[in-house]
Amino acid sequence: MAARVLVPLPARDFDPSEAAVSWLVLARAGHTVLFATPDGRPAAADDMMLTGRGLDPWGAIPLLRNLPLIGLLMRANRDARTAYAAMTADPNYLAPRRWDAIDPAEYDALLLPGGHRARGMREYLESETLQNIVADCFDAAKPVAAICHGVLLAARSRSKRTGQSVLRGYRTTALTWAFENSAWSVARITRFWDPDYYRTYLEQAGQPKGFMSVQQEVTRALARAEDFCDVPRTDPHFRRKTSGLERDTLDNATPAFVVRDRNYLSARWPGDAHTFAKTFAGMLTQQRPVG
Repeated sequence: MAARVLVPLPARDFDPSEAAVSWLVLARAGHTVLFATPDGRPAAADDMMLTGRGLDPWGAIPLLRNLPLIGLLMRANRDARTAYAAMTADPNYLAPRRWDAIDPAEYDALLLPGGHRARGMREYLESETLQNIVADCFDAAKPVAAICHGVLLAARSRSKRTGQSVLRGYRTTALTWAFENSAWSVARITRFWDPDYYRTYLEQAGQPKGFMSVQQEVTRALARAEDFCDVPRTDPHFRRKTSGLERDTLDNATPAFVVRDRNYLSARWPGDAHTFAKTFAGMLTQQRPVG
């Protein structure tokens, strides 16, 4: 049955693949995807993830930055860019609700995309308004899907019944430290003038390396460290799933890794987006819609 799915977004800098591929798959499955932003105006994805401009060593030079090379490899792929162009023309995308006007009771399900650029993403990740909405959805046992940094928003949301993270007692994945550190290492060479582009939060004095990574903060919110899931080494496609070089497609889930635990679904990065969205669409067909 068709469901009404809420997708909150920051005003800018969300990941285009995670939002747009999810929108496309859910819409094709017959679900209604509705959006919300801080001010009720359409959001804008991280432009560097769309164009690749600014991701090369010459990316700070005004004219040369328009000639991406490494950036073409790091940006969203063709499928995601095409989906983003279609999503941003959708009437529901162009008329989002304000975060503070959201009534969770009006929606059947919640999907939380990610994004890493601190400039725009911190407002989303630190929003008490969104954290309360996430908590309401978990407390009502509605289907919730979170990918990449979207899992961090869920981890920071506290159940109004228990006072603990809504993810406590769940198994989850999220952006792994291996992926985050790898991208950070590349950026220290390709964006040497702004090496922390891929780190939303940095460690403070006295904190060990990786302490403020998505994986470590999410893990601290869980009931057990082993509830954070990564690809097991016994997986026959372990290298494809963990290389960071391959992304899934609508027809090929081999490179993807998603974790479902009851009403909750999680994934690691844009390379999981098709499988993530298809799995969530399947979950929604089993739910009775509101209204």
